Amino acid sequence: MTTRFRIDLGGDPGLGARALAARAAAAEAEGYDGVGASETRHDPFLSLALAAQATERVDLLSTIAVAFARSPMTVAQTAHDLQAISGGRFLLGLGSQVRPHIERRFSMPWSKPAARMAEFVEAVRAIWATWQTGEPLRFRGEFYSHTLMTPFFSPQPLDVPMPPVWIAAVGERMTETAGRVADGLHAHSFTTRDYLVDVSLPALRRGAEAAGRDATEVGVALPALIAVGDDGPALDAAIRATRGQIAFYGSTPAYLPVLEAHGWHDLHERLHVASRRGEWAAMADMVPDEVLDAFAAVGSADEVAATLRSRFDGLVTRLSFSASYDVAPETAAALLRGLRA
Repeated sequence: MTTRFRIDLGGDPGLGARALAARAAAAEAEGYDGVGASETRHDPFLSLALAAQATERVDLLSTIAVAFARSPMTVAQTAHDLQAISGGRFLLGLGSQVRPHIERRFSMPWSKPAARMAEFVEAVRAIWATWQTGEPLRFRGEFYSHTLMTPFFSPQPLDVPMPPVWIAAVGERMTETAGRVADGLHAHSFTTRDYLVDVSLPALRRGAEAAGRDATEVGVALPALIAVGDDGPALDAAIRATRGQIAFYGSTPAYLPVLEAHGWHDLHERLHVASRRGEWAAMADMVPDEVLDAFAAVGSADEVAATLRSRFDGLVTRLSFSASYDVAPETAAALLRGLRA
């Protein structure tokens, strides 16, 4: 049976703009539906601009760009240009990041992240509306105010729709915000099926219903953790790397609610203590098989494809693969074929 979600090539933090553009062209030829660029080591918008010129069909997703490191005006302008360059294929994905990064890495203000994100999205859309219609810009909020726009600074109206806006969320309040104001939710790779079903999707519905929206019209994207290998050594290395990735996320207080939902609070405490000591290698051994299997699809390409279908078909609208190790090209191709079967 064909899956009911679109399959995206996830953002690779190691790829610069030119490398990502080349990879996007290859992904389009391989049959992917979309290509993501994440804000880690490189600016996602620059990478997607080059990817837009290298492709014709695939969606182009910022997965994600850090909203609070920017102003709504700069994001509105960049997203507007990317939508024009791509011919309407851009999806604007925004995330809040965490307080230490916003204040200490970006030197920007932090407060009430869920409320600030909702207002950020509303401000971006108000700016777009002014550019499309010529109506005066009169956005005044608690965090952002945009009340000046002259014809000299207004880009030409687009002949394609404005980009859909997706919000990244782990906790319930930000997920409710996505349901209330966004076109889609970017779930985190540190997400199990049970957490998605029992926590994230109900929060998304609550947010949508509070705004009088149909929750089924709000998309859900998931970068699924995979430990995939078609022989023993390759699979063992993939499992080891994936345990380490789970341990890293599990040690971080921001992701504690996911572990708590499974009754694994004690695992977080042990991992957090070990991380404070810098015991990164040992932390992978602290992740039991039960936790590995809950967070990751494990096995050969065919087995991983079957697991992803059974877990997420009908729950998510977009799916990508999250791996903290190099997946052999032939293995990735087999995985994509398995999902397309």
